[in-house]
Amino acid sequence: METLIVIIFVVGYLAITVEHNIKVDKLIPALIMMALSWAMISLGIDDFDQWFDSGKHALIDTFNLYGHEEKMHMMEETLLHHLGKTAEILVFLLGAMTIVEIIDYFDGFSTIKSFVKTKSKRKILWFFAIMAFILSAIIDNLTATIVLISILQKIVPERSARIWYAGLIIIAANAGGAWSPIGDVTTTMLWIGDKVTTLNLIKFLFIPSLVCMIVPVFIAQFLPAFKGEIELTQDEDNKPKSKFSSTMLYLGLGAIISVPVFKTVTHLPPYVGMMFALGVVAVFAELYSSSKFSMTAIESHDHDAHGHHSPVHHSLSKIEMPSILFFLGILMAVAALESLGLLFAFALNLQDVIPMLGSEIAGTAVSDLVILLLGVGSAVIDNVPLVAASLGMFSEPVDDQLWHFIAYSAGTGGSMLIIGSAAGVVAMGMEKMDFFWYLRRIAWLAALGFIAGAITFFLTRLFF
Repeated sequence: METLIVIIFVVGYLAITVEHNIKVDKLIPALIMMALSWAMISLGIDDFDQWFDSGKHALIDTFNLYGHEEKMHMMEETLLHHLGKTAEILVFLLGAMTIVEIIDYFDGFSTIKSFVKTKSKRKILWFFAIMAFILSAIIDNLTATIVLISILQKIVPERSARIWYAGLIIIAANAGGAWSPIGDVTTTMLWIGDKVTTLNLIKFLFIPSLVCMIVPVFIAQFLPAFKGEIELTQDEDNKPKSKFSSTMLYLGLGAIISVPVFKTVTHLPPYVGMMFALGVVAVFAELYSSSKFSMTAIESHDHDAHGHHSPVHHSLSKIEMPSILFFLGILMAVAALESLGLLFAFALNLQDVIPMLGSEIAGTAVSDLVILLLGVGSAVIDNVPLVAASLGMFSEPVDDQLWHFIAYSAGTGGSMLIIGSAAGVVAMGMEKMDFFWYLRRIAWLAALGFIAGAITFFLTRLFF
């Protein structure tokens, strides 16, 4: 039965990678393999000898001694646990994405768009890479990618040129998200799990993450795709459409930045702080809007493009729900593999096998190599369950350098495949980027950045 579940996952994963060839949206195989995996677990629950308790991050070797009802009860509890953890991530992302859409409703990002004055492809590349690195640390790598690609679509008309920029935005956004507790799902997990603190995460990972971004962009600027000039499509007056544009931009970004503060003060999960941030932004959005919204009716006071919706209602309708459903499917499918102990056993086997490769490898070197492989693996298998497995593998105290390296590897390693990160998945959907095009054109740049950043981390930890 375990073999059948692995086959279901592999087939579903392959269907995701070739979605453009088979003309089937990636969320469909993700949802199907999630449902089938858990169905197989339920039907074959009596055949499993072990079970992974995600709540305690421990493997239950005596699972075969449990009765049928006990096994079913444990499976239901595990399923609910994973659904809860997945929901935390999705609700957090929904809040962040809604705030971004509210900012966009007021044309707040025109402030950023107005900064692009040059026609040089090389300078535009550096502008978007730097903005991705900064914004992803504030509004997470997923929403930063959405924002910047949306801006990119408005100023770079040719898709053939745009997808090159999108590829580098993915690398820069993932690098920027690695050094912030709200910048990436995996760093958020480590932060919620009290493995890292905000200040030390920034202290240890800012420079390696910066190198991870700079190296690929520096190399890419010499490629033919970034030579010469491009005709930008700018608005005639290049002015924001709303007088509240700048206000909503800074209010929205400030609200998202406040989430770590809210978590520190209240000790509540980050999604609660994100919902509070969304509520505050929504209040100002409604006040600034010329339309009123109630639970029973929408009253419009003008006939402009947004006049038929409240800002919140309009923004919620713009959210990428297919991406949210895809995350639900893929995370819950991988959770099925984790629940059977397959991912946990694989991670532990790495620690046993790697020392055999050479007697000089020991201690910290073993852990570093395991974590590097975790980073590479995060490009193939979702980084969330890999980080979850690492939480049970290691018992180091809070802010140990091992946790910081896990945050770096899991956060930036996903850039090596377009489906290896949330930023890549979103870019894939927004620009209809091909999996194999990214593999040929961008993956090697992401790999060089990943390695350069890792070496930088090894060097900087000698001085901290």
